Formats: sequence, structure tokens, C-alpha cells
Amino acid sequence: MHKKIGIIGGLSPESTVSYYLHITRTYVERFGDYGYPEIIIYSVNLENYHRWRSENRWDSVTEDLIFSAKNLQKAGADFGLIATNTMHKVFEAVQDAVDFPLIHLIDATAAKAAAMGLKKIGLLGTRYTMSDGFYHDRLAQSGLDTIVPDLEDQSIIHRVIVEELVRGRLEEKSKKEYVRIIDKLVGIGAEGIILGCTEIPLLINQADSAVPLLDTAIIHAEAALEYALRK
Repeated sequence: MHKKIGIIGGLSPESTVSYYLHITRTYVERFGDYGYPEIIIYSVNLENYHRWRSENRWDSVTEDLIFSAKNLQKAGADFGLIATNTMHKVFEAVQDAVDFPLIHLIDATAAKAAAMGLKKIGLLGTRYTMSDGFYHDRLAQSGLDTIVPDLEDQSIIHRVIVEELVRGRLEEKSKKEYVRIIDKLVGIGAEGIILGCTEIPLLINQADSAVPLLDTAIIHAEAALEYALRK
């Protein structure tokens, strides 16, 4: 029997769908049958997280993630994922409070970047992901040097995420802005770009960049599938 996967989702619904589809479709492609691991999704209230984030109430974020993870465990999940980049700011506190393992998105991404031979990497995400330092510090543990856009471009990236992408809106003018920002990061030495918000790949794909793009939703989902299949 495969391990049961628990996903804390709804952060946003758009990216949660990509996790589910990638895990199930990848299994079918690899094994040719439909015996993929069981998946339990606990979808949270995204509005609460937006409010808590803006009010710097990370204690409330932590409490709700712990509550969600414990509910996944009660429902039978053998391990869990927090299906969003920004909330990994409080990952350690959540992991310490629950009795089953959580797969760290940033660690999975760092391992992927290292396997690709990347050393200096650009980071896109919410303004918290780009500016709070928790992401940079975790990547540095794997020997990765992180660069981010300037403050004006960070504002553009953040606005597009919270006003468009989490609502499933894909605007061509926003895509052009993202491509422009990626090109700027490449121009100052980025060897690859982490799409450090699980909604960004809805707007940007590899054809839009001259350097490798690391889709954190796909990387995280693949790590979950591998863990679920492990004996």
C-alpha cells in the first residue's frame, strides 16, 4: 500500500488543483495503471490567510496550519504538504506540533536546483517570500545564492499574484511584466529562476525564459509522490 498524502490546500485553489493533477497523472504515466496514492485535501480559508499575513499575525497562520495538519492526520494521511511557498515561513513550528512528517517545499526545490548544477538563482513570489529572508536562508543551507527583483518589481509580482493569479485570471500584460523581470534577474547573474509562488506557473512557462524555471508546485508534488511510493 502506498502512503496516503495529505495536502493543506486552498492557498490558493488554483495551485492545489495542480498538485492533485500532477501526482495522479504522473503516477499513471509511470506505471500505466490507476493505483496512485490516496490523497486527502484540507482546503483552508484563503481570506483569513491574506488578512493575517497583512497584519503580521503569523501566530494565527501557524495555529491554523497546525489545526489543518492535525485534521489531515486524523483523516488518515501518513504525511503532509503545505501547498504554498509563503507559509513555509512557519514550517518548523507546524512540523514540531504534529506527529507525522511534512515535506518541505524549499528543501525539495533546493535539491532540484543543486541537481541541475545551479549556484545563483532568482526568486519570484509574494513580497513576504522575496523579502522576509526565510527562503534565502533555507536555500543558502544548500549552497544557493539568491537574488530578488528590486522593490518596485516586487510590488508588481505580488499584486499580480494576489489580485489575479489566485483568482484564476491570466492577463497578457502581467505576463509581459513577469518576463521583463525575469530577464532583469538573468541580466544580473541568475542561472535559474524559482517560481516561488505556486500560482506563478499558471502564467509563466519555460518557453518564456532563457534560463531554467523551477516550478515549486510541481517539484513539491513530485517529492510527495516519491515519498508516498517509498517502501
